[in-house]
Amino acid sequence: MKYWNLKKINQLAFEKTSIIPHSMSKLFDRFKQELNPNSEVEAIEEFKVAKYQTLTSVRYILILLVMPILMNQASKTFLLNPIVNHFWNKNSSNIFINHSQEERAFADLQRFEEKLHFELLIGKLDSVSLESAQQSITDRALAIALEYSKESANAIKNILADFISIIIFISILILNKRQFSILRSFINESIYGLSDTAKAFLIILFTDIFVGFHSPHGWEIVIEAILRHLGLPESRDFIFIFISTFPVILDTIFKYWIFRYLNKISPSAVATYHNMNE
Repeated sequence: MKYWNLKKINQLAFEKTSIIPHSMSKLFDRFKQELNPNSEVEAIEEFKVAKYQTLTSVRYILILLVMPILMNQASKTFLLNPIVNHFWNKNSSNIFINHSQEERAFADLQRFEEKLHFELLIGKLDSVSLESAQQSITDRALAIALEYSKESANAIKNILADFISIIIFISILILNKRQFSILRSFINESIYGLSDTAKAFLIILFTDIFVGFHSPHGWEIVIEAILRHLGLPESRDFIFIFISTFPVILDTIFKYWIFRYLNKISPSAVATYHNMNE
């Protein structure tokens, strides 16, 4: 398996077009390497470096993913839960943190009342149930209030815990610059070392998921989940503005990357991408 180092990739990405084609220069380099008497020793050293790079990158990725998640859950369980619950429950009037929660709560209660009224009309509930209908509505309203009160408290916990996780994540990046450089080199080698078909497939998959014609529905679900996670109002105007602008910006950046870097490093992959996308 052939491994490229980060220096070679950057040279390929930023070098200017020369008179001699890249394929000819690569052919000369290959002949030069085969005639080198120390080629076997260099190949073994290259394999050792690649193995070290892979193991270091995998460990660093695990640390970047696991440590913030563990700190997030630990801070919520042992620190934020008792503190936030104490101050939130101290004022019994605290139920909703934004108007979107109120609208969802009122809709839940309205659906319950309509269902109860329907069952009364079709005779599914008898006269005894009719007398206790109001009590059922009251019990349901209290249950909804408790549910959304917990959701509001959890939103505050999520904001604080996510802030702690971001600090941990940034701290790991700052304190481990060498591992981050190795990881970046490993990612570049993994991407640019793929076959032309694999590169074209990943490009099409990425663009169809994030900037394709069907992506707005996925973005809408993701944004609503993030807003609800942080306890922010689920503004339809904000969601529609985000969907109409961010995928366009993302698509522009991605096309610039294809034109500026990938087209120089692997023009055949770009040609394969255009052929598969037609």
